Amino acid sequence: MKTIETDVVILGAGTAGLNARRAVVDAGRRWVMVEGLVYGTMCARVGCMPSKLLIAAAERAHDVHGAELFGLRLPPDALRVDGRAVLERVRRERDRFVGFVLEANERLPKEQNLFGRARFSGPTTVIVGEHTRVEARAVVLATGSTPYLPPAFASLPPEVLDTNDTIFERPDLPRSLAVIGTGVIGLELGQAMHRLGVKTTLFSRRGHFAGLSDPDVNTVARAVFEAELDVREAEVETVERVDGGVHLGWHEGRHEHHAVFERVLVATGRRAFVEGLDLHMTGLALDDDGVPRFDPATLQCGALPIFLAGDITGQHPILHEAADDGRIAGKNAALFPEVSAAPRRVPLAITFCDPNVAVVGERYSPEHAVGAVDMSRQGRSRIMGKNAGVIHVYGRRADRRLVGAELCAPRGEHLAHLLAWAIGARLIVDEVLRLPFYHPVVEEGLRTALSQLQRALDAPAG
Repeated sequence: MKTIETDVVILGAGTAGLNARRAVVDAGRRWVMVEGLVYGTMCARVGCMPSKLLIAAAERAHDVHGAELFGLRLPPDALRVDGRAVLERVRRERDRFVGFVLEANERLPKEQNLFGRARFSGPTTVIVGEHTRVEARAVVLATGSTPYLPPAFASLPPEVLDTNDTIFERPDLPRSLAVIGTGVIGLELGQAMHRLGVKTTLFSRRGHFAGLSDPDVNTVARAVFEAELDVREAEVETVERVDGGVHLGWHEGRHEHHAVFERVLVATGRRAFVEGLDLHMTGLALDDDGVPRFDPATLQCGALPIFLAGDITGQHPILHEAADDGRIAGKNAALFPEVSAAPRRVPLAITFCDPNVAVVGERYSPEHAVGAVDMSRQGRSRIMGKNAGVIHVYGRRADRRLVGAELCAPRGEHLAHLLAWAIGARLIVDEVLRLPFYHPVVEEGLRTALSQLQRALDAPAG
């Protein structure tokens, strides 16, 4: 077995791992990177990019169906969705994005860029594919995540079971689809499938949508999506493979329901990928899922020179957060035992459903002052025929700073960025309101919410 000595070994060549490598290089240290599954990053292969490509097709179809609102008369058969062509474009463009990552990876020195499943044989010693032993001073663990399958669905055969790791590889759209979960993945893909003509039912166990924590925003979002989609607030109780697909059974109140779906998309979250790593050989304390316990500020595991980065942490499964994790973990691994925390960006999470859902900055708290706007009455949104949703903005009474927001709103992806930048600049609400708001734009709705927040901050506490 070949032995390589290095300063830092990085397990995983996704977004976090690649950024960790850059940080190690910047620190002037030696590195080895190991990938055991597939190159190309989760975002490009099965996450951000293919899902947005599918959503783009769904938005075009939805616009056609909504044309009559604007006095545009179309014959009933004006639109035919070619599922094969839709998914072929998704894969073609997806592969283009993946290609850019692969090209960059291929330029790395092959003797430092190893392929093979890795396992620990000691705290900082890793065996790669049973052909190479890597002895390092420090380790960055960036192995990513894998879809979580509840036990009831785990035994379904792949021809009827999908996750976001597999759904884009199907040759054609299904005739019917059950979506388990209304988090980011379930809501995005469920609405897209519905708009592309797939008979789609979403199952939401607790009636929560896209990670919202503000109960009032969630109530509005739920009403908006239930007006378009078949959403069942229920837990699936029976799952059985049958001719024609999968038979599901569930209760809504006292009423029992049954239906057969051609396929099932399980979108119940992702879990850290630690299979086969033999993490017990590190001597680290592991949580119930087998993931090392770590310091969220430094990403260090215990007192050892082992650092987590990216989706394996379970903290912020978002590309820019994974990149930041990689830079923090890579720098700390390179400079160990000098370990330091790094400032983090304003939390920002966007779900690309329609209307967009976004969570920015601090989460909902009864301690915050709140400003709100009903987007069903907002001028530009009504002009576009997309007047639905709500924006809540949060301010801190002690210093009048804008600290967070949750929203379900048209063009929310852009509103969320403006809010994140304002929060990051530590602006007080009065300063944000002195910035320009053009007319007529959706951002005027944000000004209305901020003005209401200003009045709430002016009011006596309690």
